[in-house]
Amino acid sequence: MTRTLAGRTILMSGGSRGIGLAIAERAARDGANVAIVAKTDTPHPRLEGTIHTAAAAIEAAGGQALPVLGDVRSQESVQEAVDRTVERFGGIDVVVNNASAIDLSSTADLSMKKYDLMQDINTRGSFLLAKTALPHLRASGAAHVLTLSPPLNLNPRWAGAHLGYTIAKYGMSLVTLGLAEEWREHGIAANSLWPRTAIATAAVQNLLGGEKAMAGSRKPEIMADAAHAVLTRAPAECTGQFLIDDEVLAEEGVTDLSVYGPPLEELLPDFFLDE
Repeated sequence: MTRTLAGRTILMSGGSRGIGLAIAERAARDGANVAIVAKTDTPHPRLEGTIHTAAAAIEAAGGQALPVLGDVRSQESVQEAVDRTVERFGGIDVVVNNASAIDLSSTADLSMKKYDLMQDINTRGSFLLAKTALPHLRASGAAHVLTLSPPLNLNPRWAGAHLGYTIAKYGMSLVTLGLAEEWREHGIAANSLWPRTAIATAAVQNLLGGEKAMAGSRKPEIMADAAHAVLTRAPAECTGQFLIDDEVLAEEGVTDLSVYGPPLEELLPDFFLDE
């Protein structure tokens, strides 16, 4: 691809590891500025990476990094992250809503504390980060909000399997749907991106099946390359869409996905996508 994110500034929630870090590193290879606001300041026994190791990886890849210790559940924390990003880089071109909490418990077993956590991080956090960055997105000539959330699939299978998590993830997708329409007049694109298959992340390792599930997962780089393709498109030509990683890459002419992991028949499908 010849399109580039060089010189653009990305503000991302999460990003210390996994898909978020892969997206940040891909943008950094273009020479982008990347600010990540996340809670992992010191190493965690089950979670690889901190905001500081992520910042080092971003700079090693060729970008400028700003690690911000913060919490997307807090309005004050998000405002601080936006202010510091603008102070350091002069503006914001892209918001990536990457932070997300997951608990697949049934309704009977899901505590309201976990329900509230998913709502606050996933839905409220995505709304808040985009809302707070709006004045700076309006000043950009290439503004995007990219949210890592699924198509709004009303097949009752998904809500019936894990209602609390489904509500929280679909809430993120409603943020995309609404912002795309509301902010179209400002020239700001809003899209969601979701993987066709499981992605090898800490959530898969720790919560969704361990090594067996990891063996059936693609590398996070497939989402990074798809995100790069979306974020380098003209906002007026790509907004209000619920995009799937391999379909985005196919539109870019990339059909050999072997670099990202096993063949499709060996991979685990992701949530919210019907067979």
